[in-house]
Amino acid sequence: MKSFNCDFANEDRTIPMANSGHGVAVNGVGAPGSGTLSREERRRRRRATQKYRTAHATRERVRVEAFNLAFAELRKLLPTLPPDKKLSKIEILRLAICYIAYLNHVLQA
Repeated sequence: MKSFNCDFANEDRTIPMANSGHGVAVNGVGAPGSGTLSREERRRRRRATQKYRTAHATRERVRVEAFNLAFAELRKLLPTLPPDKKLSKIEILRLAICYIAYLNHVLQA
């Protein structure tokens, strides 16, 4: 079997991120003296409740668990020596990219 080199060490893989803003209100409240709250202020107060924070934390835990399970399944499909070597998530992704490229190379040969 031929070896297939896939080296990411020398590549710059940074992605510039634009400022997302998230729609933060400039003054945060309605007109002075109006007594009404802006949509952003109401949203901010709703998110500050204990019930909301607890529900959000639960959803986030479920999301992270599903994410980690997907990485574990992907890791099982990748060949490494030793087979039980612990890999970081970025290492798993890079190895998967290399392995797919290698399999394409084998199919084309």
